[in-house]
Amino acid sequence: MLGRGLREGPRSRRLCCHKLDVDRSIAETLAKLKPDVAFNALHGRYGEDGIMQGILEMLRIPYTHSGVLASALAMRKDRAKDLFRAAGIPVAEGVTVDRSVAAKSHVLPPPYVIKPVDEGSSVGVLIVREGANAPPQELTNKDWPCGGEVLVEHFVAGRELTCAVIGEKAYDVIEIRAADGGWYDYNAKYTKGGSIHVLPANLKGNIYQNVQQLPSWRIRRSAVVA
Repeated sequence: MLGRGLREGPRSRRLCCHKLDVDRSIAETLAKLKPDVAFNALHGRYGEDGIMQGILEMLRIPYTHSGVLASALAMRKDRAKDLFRAAGIPVAEGVTVDRSVAAKSHVLPPPYVIKPVDEGSSVGVLIVREGANAPPQELTNKDWPCGGEVLVEHFVAGRELTCAVIGEKAYDVIEIRAADGGWYDYNAKYTKGGSIHVLPANLKGNIYQNVQQLPSWRIRRSAVVA
């Protein structure tokens, strides 16, 4: 759906547009095609973590979205949190450990959350509830696909809010709810009808304004966040 929309938009303006599925020969394909600009619509590893951005940089092809360093840092959760914390943005306290360590015993007192350090879309996220006797058994699976390190954070209960910032302007706040009443996991994100988006979010005025002011104020204050 997204790819089709991205392709048809430029075509409606009589611009030549090619849709490419990425494989191991993507660098060769791009070198032959020599596009004026690349619209990067990839998700997850290789597309969001600086690798595709690096390929495009080497080929000197302009592209959309963030550059190599920003992409790599954003994809690596613990490194991104270090920057946010340095800029004064509140973040959940946590620690990065080897998966084997997190599998043996509780790294933090329950409740806490376990996240792969460099996955997106809630892939591999595990919530350890209060009263749990042991860490999740999924961590001991030999076919665990999410790497050797995990970020373990204190569980923070709350609502899922998002606020886009363009330049220095913060736009309306959206609340996202999982349709099944659970947390906003991969299925809620990508299954049709899996989530409910409330715009504007039903918040008290001061909370709504605080959500808008936090990212925009920090961006004006710190080049690190920008």
